[in-house]
Amino acid sequence: MIKDNQKRLNRLHVLIDALVIVAAYVLSWFVFIGSYWFHSGREVLPPRIYLSALVVIVPVYLLLYAFFCLFTPKRVQGRRLEFANICKANIIGLFLFALILYLMRKNLYLQHFSSRVVVGFCAVNIVLETLERNAIRMVLRSMRSKGYNQKHVLLIGYSRAAESYIDRVLANPEWGYQIRGILDDRKPWAEDYRGIRVIGKTADLEEILSLNVLDEIAITLSIQDYSGLEAIVAACEKSGVHTKFIPDYNNFIPTKPYTEDLQGLPVINIRHVPLNDLLNATMKRAVDIFGALVALVLFSPVMLVTAVLIKATSPGPLIFSQERVGLHNRPFKMYKFRSMEVQPPDKEKVAWTTPCDPRVTLVGKVIRKTSIDEMPQLFNVLVGDMSLVGPRPERPLFVERFKEEIPRYMIKHQVRPGMTGWAQINGYRGDTSIAKRIEHDLYYIENWTLGLDFKILFLTFFKGFINTNAY
Repeated sequence: MIKDNQKRLNRLHVLIDALVIVAAYVLSWFVFIGSYWFHSGREVLPPRIYLSALVVIVPVYLLLYAFFCLFTPKRVQGRRLEFANICKANIIGLFLFALILYLMRKNLYLQHFSSRVVVGFCAVNIVLETLERNAIRMVLRSMRSKGYNQKHVLLIGYSRAAESYIDRVLANPEWGYQIRGILDDRKPWAEDYRGIRVIGKTADLEEILSLNVLDEIAITLSIQDYSGLEAIVAACEKSGVHTKFIPDYNNFIPTKPYTEDLQGLPVINIRHVPLNDLLNATMKRAVDIFGALVALVLFSPVMLVTAVLIKATSPGPLIFSQERVGLHNRPFKMYKFRSMEVQPPDKEKVAWTTPCDPRVTLVGKVIRKTSIDEMPQLFNVLVGDMSLVGPRPERPLFVERFKEEIPRYMIKHQVRPGMTGWAQINGYRGDTSIAKRIEHDLYYIENWTLGLDFKILFLTFFKGFINTNAY
């Protein structure tokens, strides 16, 4: 059982981390002091002074790692989150190191303590810790996929949540979850889902727990069985087995909710939107303004040539503006380079562009395929109607239609629309599935980070400019 080995694994992990910290520190000392490659002529302290600092450094850094949850099991922990926590722990350690040296600057030895060693240790330690933890993750996942280091789980309740959980566990054998069966009061004994059988009723729970063969209980009750939830939780808590609750509301709350504390009362918010946070929104807006200004400077030659070609080949205005629905369902004018012949307003609002559409000009075909026609939207970004990254905005006519046809369509208007987005770099732009596009937009809205924005902007250069679905 995994719980018999988890303490040993944790102790081994702490020991390996300690060795990595020592190795990073010694390597930094060797590069900046021991090798004399960076010798600056200043007085060099003897090695024992630097090495004696490890007596403080190792335990302090291990405590920081524990504080940032870096010793938690790696079955489903994300690499990006772990890397971010490694960086946070080491940066705080760097500040503590610098603070100690400053406070003890009158000490004869510490006056000559190399700051290069301190900064170099921080950088090297981040790299080595990341490599070490990824290596451990790969080894453990390889072992689990071969049937070792398994965590034995019992499901309580046959429901959509149970089926979804089983699907994910079977699709990811590297997680090392071994589902022993399901307890359910409605399903007959031996009925199964993908080989996982119903092995009894919820009344059998205490007897099964007494056998002490389980590592974890997953409560996956159907929503109509929640009346028995209190007794089941009490039995699990009494046994001491780790218990988690997988709610059966995915069909009508298919989002990532979060819980806040209202003076002891847990309040579940149906949707987590990181950009509702003032700091996140401010950071994103600052990146938008800076990025739009830089893009306008970089692409100004392309925009100038495009403007000349449009004017030379087709009569009419240079810029085409169209009403779109943006943040909080507010309409705004979105700008594009005109790619079609001028047409009456009542006709251009009727439908999307079709293959071989006679309204599209020769220059228009090129700038639509290469997304050059979208560049004037940088001005929409500057004035705050749009963002560099976000769900693409749609015309009011289609918004009214889609909100009736596609569940959760209107959620996209909780953030600013973007010039590019998660859906677009995954191929959902132009004449593609609206439902799939919304699915990707919702993922972006609920999982937003600045890092995700930068990733989308980077991938846009490879996947977003050439629009194979543009006509």
